[in-house]
Amino acid sequence: MIRYTPENQMTLEGFETPFNNSLSPDNRWVKLSEVVDWDKFAISYIKMMNAGFGRPGISPRIVLGALIIKHKENLDDRGTIYSIQENPYMQYFLGLKGFTTKPVFDPSLFVEIRKRIGSEIFDQLTIQLIQSLEPKRALNSDEDKEDNPPKNKGKLQMDATVADQAISYPTDSNLLNTSRKKCEAIIDFLYELDGKKGTKPRTYRKKLDKAFLNYAKKKRKSKQIHRTMCRKLLEGLKRNLGHINTMLDKFEVFPLIHFDQRMLWIIGTLYDQQKQMFDTRSNSCKNRIVSIFQPHVRPIPRGKSKAQVEFGSKLGVSLDNGFARIDTLSWDAYSEGKDFVKQIENYHTLHGYYPELVQVDKAYHTRENRAYAKEKNIRLTAKSLGRKPKEKPTAYQKKKRKTEAAERNHIEGKFGQGKNGYRLNYIRARIKETSESWIACIFYVMNLINYQKKYPSSSIFENICLLLTCLLPHNTITKWSMAYQNNFYGNYQLRFSS
Repeated sequence: MIRYTPENQMTLEGFETPFNNSLSPDNRWVKLSEVVDWDKFAISYIKMMNAGFGRPGISPRIVLGALIIKHKENLDDRGTIYSIQENPYMQYFLGLKGFTTKPVFDPSLFVEIRKRIGSEIFDQLTIQLIQSLEPKRALNSDEDKEDNPPKNKGKLQMDATVADQAISYPTDSNLLNTSRKKCEAIIDFLYELDGKKGTKPRTYRKKLDKAFLNYAKKKRKSKQIHRTMCRKLLEGLKRNLGHINTMLDKFEVFPLIHFDQRMLWIIGTLYDQQKQMFDTRSNSCKNRIVSIFQPHVRPIPRGKSKAQVEFGSKLGVSLDNGFARIDTLSWDAYSEGKDFVKQIENYHTLHGYYPELVQVDKAYHTRENRAYAKEKNIRLTAKSLGRKPKEKPTAYQKKKRKTEAAERNHIEGKFGQGKNGYRLNYIRARIKETSESWIACIFYVMNLINYQKKYPSSSIFENICLLLTCLLPHNTITKWSMAYQNNFYGNYQLRFSS
């Protein structure tokens, strides 16, 4: 049997929709709306705006909800707005009173929203997620006394990664050729603005275009061919920069807009760097520019099997009970071992005690970090320096060390989740501030999903604790504490000691 309705018989008016029925409370967006702290974000977001000037702004819930939808569904800016227009559950998630086909705001506003929010607000929201799952200590416990500091608790994993920017692979010839074309466009603009007076400066663009095309077609390029092409491009770029400076001297008022002026400064710096590397026959220089459109991006040597060098921001990340925090975001390469003390102090500031175990790789096993960990009574997943101890470890100790070392893979899995599921390795924001906000929002969304998994268990756990506190007589209990196992499954325990 075949059932088919001809296309000319399908009408929009006759299409049945479920909008008249109630929304399902089990929908993922309905459940996620219950765990997001909208008020906390609204307080921080409203502080950045002027209440007595300008037209009314967009609701902070719509702003945060749109960012969460964008990164959770891995959409672009326009696709996010289109999805919200088509999905009633997403509109409920944003706090709208009813379904509407109108866009909640223009997609171009995402850039201004990222500039305004930055990265600190998302870190504060992550801190609140971690604190909401942590059981509160008893006020009369011995741990609150100044002469008896709290014991070390919990595990902390640390590692570094790179959030790759969406730029083409930066070769010297491509950078110089792109810069040459930008200078030629500026020359054309200045010549038109000057009323086409005199002879137009010669740029030899046709010859250079033909030479670069022949160079790009070659599958195998020797060092001599590469240097010859770079020399021609450097000469052409130097000639174009000289023409631009001569033409600018004719104007009483500076004629270039901010974008062209900034681009001209970047190209000038790029030329100096490329000329220095060409003369010294080197492949590196200080603060090397790898993209004229994103001059803040730097090459980050990583030594990975996939790519020896990555281009983006380097992140020093710590993983606390499944929640990832960005402790350091740097656009320059640095040694991640220097983040050790900073990340542990951030853990202490957040919880009030130091971690019992820190799981890191060899980059953090410096003598300074070992001395600091020993001072704070923190164990490291690192082999001890010096000679091997005479007493051999037991089978239990060997198994424990192996298990603790393997648990460090959790933070590697978090990086994989961010790069494979949320495109942390393809940041499409161009400006430095918007890129930082983009990265911070990805980590917040991952933490929010992790919190949603732990949220039902934590609510039940807190209710049981409150019930037992009311039922048990206080005079029979001199000390009680609540704690949860910091393991992969997030199981909870209640411990009483009299």
